Amino acid sequence: MVVQEDNPNTGDVQEKTESTPVAAEPPKIFTVEILHMIKDAQQQHGLRHGDFQRYRGYCTRRIRRLRKALKYPQGDKRHFKRRDVTIGQLTGKKADERFIHIPLISAERAWAYAMQLKQESNTEQRKRFHLVNKLRRACFYALQLQELCNTEAFDARTKLECEAYVAWMHGTLHFELQLWKTAGEHLKRAQVVYENLGKALPDDEQELYRAKVNEFTPNLRYCAYNISGGASGGKIDEILELRAQGVLENLDVLVSQTKTESSEGLQTIDWRGRKVTVRPEKVRLFLLSAQELDKSLAKTTKQDAKIELIERILMDCKDAIQAVRDEIKQDPKLRSLTTGQTVSGVQYLLAYLSYIRHSRTLQRNLCLVEQAKLNFDDPNQQSQQNVGDGKRVRPQDLARLYEIILQNVTEMQQINGLEEDAKYQSEVEYLAITFKAFRCYYIALTLIDMKKWKEAVALYERASNYATEALKGKTSPEFQLQEELKKVVSAIDGCKFSAHAYSVLEDDNSEEAGTTTKSQKTTKPLYERLSLYKEDQSLHTKTPNVYKLTPDMEPIPCKPLFFDLAMNYVELPSLEDKLESPGKKGPSITGIVKGFLGWGGGGNK
Repeated sequence: MVVQEDNPNTGDVQEKTESTPVAAEPPKIFTVEILHMIKDAQQQHGLRHGDFQRYRGYCTRRIRRLRKALKYPQGDKRHFKRRDVTIGQLTGKKADERFIHIPLISAERAWAYAMQLKQESNTEQRKRFHLVNKLRRACFYALQLQELCNTEAFDARTKLECEAYVAWMHGTLHFELQLWKTAGEHLKRAQVVYENLGKALPDDEQELYRAKVNEFTPNLRYCAYNISGGASGGKIDEILELRAQGVLENLDVLVSQTKTESSEGLQTIDWRGRKVTVRPEKVRLFLLSAQELDKSLAKTTKQDAKIELIERILMDCKDAIQAVRDEIKQDPKLRSLTTGQTVSGVQYLLAYLSYIRHSRTLQRNLCLVEQAKLNFDDPNQQSQQNVGDGKRVRPQDLARLYEIILQNVTEMQQINGLEEDAKYQSEVEYLAITFKAFRCYYIALTLIDMKKWKEAVALYERASNYATEALKGKTSPEFQLQEELKKVVSAIDGCKFSAHAYSVLEDDNSEEAGTTTKSQKTTKPLYERLSLYKEDQSLHTKTPNVYKLTPDMEPIPCKPLFFDLAMNYVELPSLEDKLESPGKKGPSITGIVKGFLGWGGGGNK
């Protein structure tokens, strides 16, 4: 209520009173942590295990709950009427932050459907068209989200996160469309925004953004490779590493596209002094990949990554061997190989591929050994520092790994077509002796843990003999283990005598312990051992073992037994008269009738 007074300043008072209710309230400014919100939802609803269908179902239910809670449905039960979120729902008195979640969750639902179709498109290629359409729909909702977030209702952090999210979604779409240049630009923009945003946040929130930045690196490298046309051979190892990280699922198609010119030049191989023609295309592509594997392994420092790369090559090697075997089956002359017969070119190629498979398997097992040694504390090497944080490795675990390696070496000796190659058999034999030395060494360490000193000394001696013999021979140039053998020999020289000394001490201690334990555990009373000195603590107790009052039981002859054998020849009297009396006979019909009628029954009561 405004009171007017006769005052020359009345007009000013009216203007002030009228302007007071017109002043608008300060607009609400929302903060939406987009990356944090979607990562939590993904980890809790299926993407921890790669289940995109479950995550898509969660997004659908989430959108339904949001529209119901905000009373913003799209039509009624019978008719559908599209209602997108506008800036009006995010400003004013009834502004609610949950409205911005609708386009965000809608984009996530379309993206999850696209990723589900990507998994299914490995077997059904037609689903790639549906995949692209769903990614376009996700980009549409992402642009709608960006349009809303660029208003004054949201702070700077939300705008930056929205910009990075939209760039990532467009980069994913262009990556699937194989538009490498634009895909690289969008992904790079998203990476830069997330990186700068992470630097501006507190330390406890930076880890999530660093992980997101690292997710873009493989895709960016792949885009750069395709932009360059794949002409430089030095980037083939990068493609192999990308596949090891699970980014590329169609490496065979990629290699066939980028190595066509190189595969035409690889028509023959030269192995162990013999040239063989390579005809199957799959085998050519595999041999080119195998040549680049060593470069990739040299650049990789982690054992897990090396093992992953080798296992990928082993899968390709298996397909190449199957291709050669299919070719052998088609030619009846190549199916059987008799002793003394010259190995044909195709069979020699099969032997070469088998050697690659066994040697790469052996290389993978050696990587497993190196990985296990990181968590193994060798008592014979004091200078070793155990830097591993994983589960402690026991010596029997390493002995088991070397047992598997020896089985692999035995398979290398049995490759068809190489049985008569004396040089090859000699190299493999010395390689087997090398691994036998390592196996005996770790078995000896196992026996030392079990306090079996004599057996450990014997195995140390055998390991030393194996190592000395292996050092005299010439092993395969692919596996140079001379340095490790020398370390084992030097370690055995000291620990062998140590184990022998422990065995002698154990024998002496066992003899002393035997005499003492026998005297200590005796149960003879004092009067029976008066000539022996012994500190018996039981004599100071309430029940001293001085004299046994109750005498021991002594065996005596038993009372003789008499057997009545004449009983079988005695004729016993008849007892029939005792069993049934003559006066008592069975009831007759007359007696039954008399008893029933109630008269004539003069029986005893």
